[in-house]
Amino acid sequence: MNSLSVRKDDVVVILSGKDKGRKGKVLATYPKENKVLVEGINVSKRHSKPRKSTDPGGIIEKECPIYAPKVMRVCPKCQKPTRGSFEVAEDGTKSRVCKKCGDTI
Repeated sequence: MNSLSVRKDDVVVILSGKDKGRKGKVLATYPKENKVLVEGINVSKRHSKPRKSTDPGGIIEKECPIYAPKVMRVCPKCQKPTRGSFEVAEDGTKSRVCKKCGDTI
């Protein structure tokens, strides 16, 4: 099982691809597939026919997962993309730390 450097509700910046440079919030992570789902990123369009009277029909836009190595977490304090690092406290608890400003994420 792969471990991901980003978690749900983290703000990330896209490093490569058609959405390069855009920011978005992580909606879900898929560690087994090494993918993340980011809000407003990698949007695909589906032509959908309404199956029930309540279902919408037409062109529906939906976010698709992208590979986790293509995203980098943004520090909430300094607003810069940073690689993840961990700091272990004396009581044994681990916390995520920004490599640029040293703040706990």
